[in-house]
Amino acid sequence: MAKELAKRGNMNDRMEIVLNKFKSRLTSYPPGMCPLVMYRSILQMSMNQSCGKCIPCRDGLVEADRMLGAILEGEGTSDTLKKLEELCVMITKTADCAVGVVAANTVLDSLHEFADEYESHIKNRRCVENVIQTVPCLTLCPAHVDVPGYVALIHEHDYAGAINTIRKKNPFPTACAYVCEHPCEKRCRRSIVDQPINIRGLKKYAVDQIPADQVDTPTRNVDTGKTVGIVGGGPSGLTAAYFLTMMGHKVVVYDEHEKLGGMLRYGIPEYRLPKDKLDEDINAILKSGDIEVHLNTKVGRDISVKELREKYDALYLGLGAQIGNRMPVENSDAENVIPAADFLQKIAAGEKMDLSGKDVVLIGGGNVSMDAARTAIRLNAKTVNVFTRKRDDYTALESEIESAKEEGVIFRTLLNFLHFEESVEDENKIAAVWLQPQIVGEFDSMGFVTTEHSSAYPYRFKCDLLILGVGQRCDVADFEKEGIPVERGRILADETCSVKFAEEGSDTETAIKESKGIFSGGDCVTGPSTAINAIAAGQVAAYNIDEYLGYHHIVDYDVQTPFAMPNKCIPTGRAEIEERDPFERRKDFEHVEVPMTPEEADRESGRCLRCDHFGCGDMRGGRD
Repeated sequence: MAKELAKRGNMNDRMEIVLNKFKSRLTSYPPGMCPLVMYRSILQMSMNQSCGKCIPCRDGLVEADRMLGAILEGEGTSDTLKKLEELCVMITKTADCAVGVVAANTVLDSLHEFADEYESHIKNRRCVENVIQTVPCLTLCPAHVDVPGYVALIHEHDYAGAINTIRKKNPFPTACAYVCEHPCEKRCRRSIVDQPINIRGLKKYAVDQIPADQVDTPTRNVDTGKTVGIVGGGPSGLTAAYFLTMMGHKVVVYDEHEKLGGMLRYGIPEYRLPKDKLDEDINAILKSGDIEVHLNTKVGRDISVKELREKYDALYLGLGAQIGNRMPVENSDAENVIPAADFLQKIAAGEKMDLSGKDVVLIGGGNVSMDAARTAIRLNAKTVNVFTRKRDDYTALESEIESAKEEGVIFRTLLNFLHFEESVEDENKIAAVWLQPQIVGEFDSMGFVTTEHSSAYPYRFKCDLLILGVGQRCDVADFEKEGIPVERGRILADETCSVKFAEEGSDTETAIKESKGIFSGGDCVTGPSTAINAIAAGQVAAYNIDEYLGYHHIVDYDVQTPFAMPNKCIPTGRAEIEERDPFERRKDFEHVEVPMTPEEADRESGRCLRCDHFGCGDMRGGRD
């Protein structure tokens, strides 16, 4: 008996190893895959888990799989769809355990979420138009940078070529190498073998080998005689400026700050993005063509939108979202309460702030909140406590949260804000924050857990400085006064970045023509987002402004991607970017990351499976 139990235990251990490897299959589903194929694979996995005791699960899931297969094969009808729904509803009501219930509910969810896909398979016997597997890293990068191309160039030690390959879509190779959230790694097919490629780490290695401003940008197109005004010198505005000047247009940038860079300069702390590294990207952009810059110039104060529109053939508004939000509650404007974005901008502007002996409280869980919390630690705060209502509210990168914990930031979850306690000594300040403990409840339709008040007594947290990480907004008041369409504090623009003067539902060409030559993108349109999303918007805007001006320019980068060689798919460890010791780095604002070694970069770049050539190999229109 003991031997049999030991044998079973050994088998379970081996199965655990296999299942851990199988998890990567779920996380590496390629973008563009037919959602019905994905749902069917989940259904089939549930069928295999059935114990076979109850008929709804044992036989019902098999029948559901048969119907779904018929729909995928183009043999389904509206009647098939109706019967599939009725069957799954029956299974959810009669199955004995979660295996059948959850599997049937998953299919029911698909009927709601992808109704258009079902309709297309039944009426047209094929997927919805443009549903096709694509290269995961390229597709998931908002700017659609040719990741396999520059990783291959890094492997060949051609760092200048790698930088210019990145520049085809993104003129901030250095800034993104340091701070990008690397969504390109999310579905990396290397996960099937072991772990995703460290794409950001390799990009950082490349720009560490040769500064971006020492790599010549491609030859600019001939002058067109057209001029474009750009409001905002952040990642979105400068990206638009770069591509437009490469096309041959003259660009004039207006920015209200003393230096260019926007929130890359004034919102991201020095320990994450050293400003001399940011300047390498900006210097390269300014040297790339005919770009004129006006600093300390605020539109609405120093020059009007009307003047800009009359002065230039087209106008791009890339304002960003740099004003920190306050909570709509009493005492949120107290002297010792400050939005996280404002706090970071003060420090970036050189304002000295000593938090020695002070208890800092921070409400919010995004990347800006993490930057503020880690900055407070470096300003010698006695304690830094970060509060959120639920774990889902921590939207910051997991690596940022872990680094903050290592540096001494304390995280407290399941606490809901109640009110601020006014200071007895100074009525212009708050003395404490009151928070109500929560308990978790059901998940909502988006898969996030809900919470409700616990019966536990509220907590009082002493607070010398309260930092509010509750979002940012854009300064659009002056633009709204001059007729720019604004809704809920955001400029209204469509996917082409054309400001929505055109009627709702207009096609792309009509929208661009009726934009009156005014375009907008980035945070002032979408709300606070990431640098790479702002860069993507600037790129889209530049190409559509070029179309509006009557051109269809192509920029020749003259970079050859190395020939793809088959990868042996030998499981290999991922080279991580290490950080300095937390007890050292928390004392200064020096950059926290330790550079990759040449050996690490060579091995890591060699792990790439070259999905641009092998596998799906769909580059969606090529590398340009």
